[in-house]
Amino acid sequence: MNHNIAPMAATAVAIFGSTALAQQAPMTHPTTMAAGMHDAKTDAATAVKMAMRKLWEDHITYTRGYIVSALADLPDTNAVATRLLKNQDDIGDAIKPYYGENAGKKLSTLLRDHILIATEVVKAAKTGDKSGLGSAQKKWSDNGKDIAAFLSGANPNWAKKDVEEMLQKHLDLTTGEVVGRLNKDWAADIKAYDDGHVHMLKFADTLTDGIAKQFPDKFKKEPVL
Repeated sequence: MNHNIAPMAATAVAIFGSTALAQQAPMTHPTTMAAGMHDAKTDAATAVKMAMRKLWEDHITYTRGYIVSALADLPDTNAVATRLLKNQDDIGDAIKPYYGENAGKKLSTLLRDHILIATEVVKAAKTGDKSGLGSAQKKWSDNGKDIAAFLSGANPNWAKKDVEEMLQKHLDLTTGEVVGRLNKDWAADIKAYDDGHVHMLKFADTLTDGIAKQFPDKFKKEPVL
């Protein structure tokens, strides 16, 4: 686990529960910084948007790290997997101030399954197990539908069909990274990651927008002093 990063579970809960602390949310990627540079007067919606982006940016970044390490049999594979699984708990923690403890745990469980199934996809692709790959990919898609059903049930602003499509696109782009690396098609690999990164930020914004619409009182702009 990377101890140079502040514990995201605590950070996420603080961010989503308090605008003042949200203004201290870390920004570690140029895309995130360009999308939401802020100061002490940042409104709550922007602060939460940045926090959500950070969580899902970690998701795509550590997924990328796992793919690279697992396919190359690097010694950090298990460490990266551990950090990636922690990210799923961080995301679950982030929705607890809105949807409660049980909902947060449920989302973390679904997302952990998403990652564990991803490891099956990578393994099957690496070993050339076409039957196993097909089975893992179906489980992956079914898990995405379960996540979409859970989210749409929690927030009517997250249409089930739209969330399903966005999650499936995430799976397709992630698969593109795996295939690109296996084929040593580095251009395709890089493009799949770049496209997946942009898509993941869009997904994060979709979640934030839905929360802001459902809980408007939590997103009132702070007065400028």
